[in-house]
Amino acid sequence: MAETVAQRLSSAGAANALELRGVSRMFGALAALSDITMTVRPGERRAVLGSNGAGKTTLFNCITGDFLPTSGTIRLFGEDVTAFPAYERIRRGLRRTYQISLLFGGLTVLDNIYLACRGVSRGRFSLIRPRRNDALMQAAEELLTAVHLTPARDTLVAELSYGQQRQLEIALALAGAPRFILFDEPAAGLSPAERRDLIDILSGLPEHIGYIIIEHDMDVALRVSERVTMMHNGRIFKEGSPEEIEEDPEVQALYLGGAHG
Repeated sequence: MAETVAQRLSSAGAANALELRGVSRMFGALAALSDITMTVRPGERRAVLGSNGAGKTTLFNCITGDFLPTSGTIRLFGEDVTAFPAYERIRRGLRRTYQISLLFGGLTVLDNIYLACRGVSRGRFSLIRPRRNDALMQAAEELLTAVHLTPARDTLVAELSYGQQRQLEIALALAGAPRFILFDEPAAGLSPAERRDLIDILSGLPEHIGYIIIEHDMDVALRVSERVTMMHNGRIFKEGSPEEIEEDPEVQALYLGGAHG
């Protein structure tokens, strides 16, 4: 099997994309996360799975800086970002999508992507209109192609199907040369055809971009990840390859209700 980007960078001694050491998050007396320790290599594609209430979204919120952990450390590409606000983590190449679409419905698909590219650029506060050969506009056009939305280029976002809006969110996350992306249930509400398209999009991302995907659709999650972390009650329950997780009897009993078919 060909060596992955993650394996090549790891063997070369590059810093891990993400390291969590003993991360916990309390809400009053409730432990939403308890002693989470996890390492994700550069370029690695990881799935984090678990039932509702397992702590998956709280984990994402701690990684992005929406919540600060109660204890533990978070390192992004070797740098301790535990106390950093969200915008500082974005500047270091971290991106995220959300379960609920956050889009400008009254603007076109291309305008939404352009604004995302502009928002992470040095000239984001300029009032000068972009020219036809504007580098950010060209980047937006390339992202249109990457997420299979070229036919909807000039369509208002409010007129898109739900699946197309999810594709657009991926394009926004790809703006500005991200290094690591957190995908929060990108397949939720999609039709079977849209889920196949999502798998193609995620599988086609540049190899150097690693990601973690939270997903209830096991078929999607296991096809787009090379390693899986299972969570239960705010803790890591199991870790392994997609094949190991799919065949694990404890995982089947707890999350799948029996054999996964």
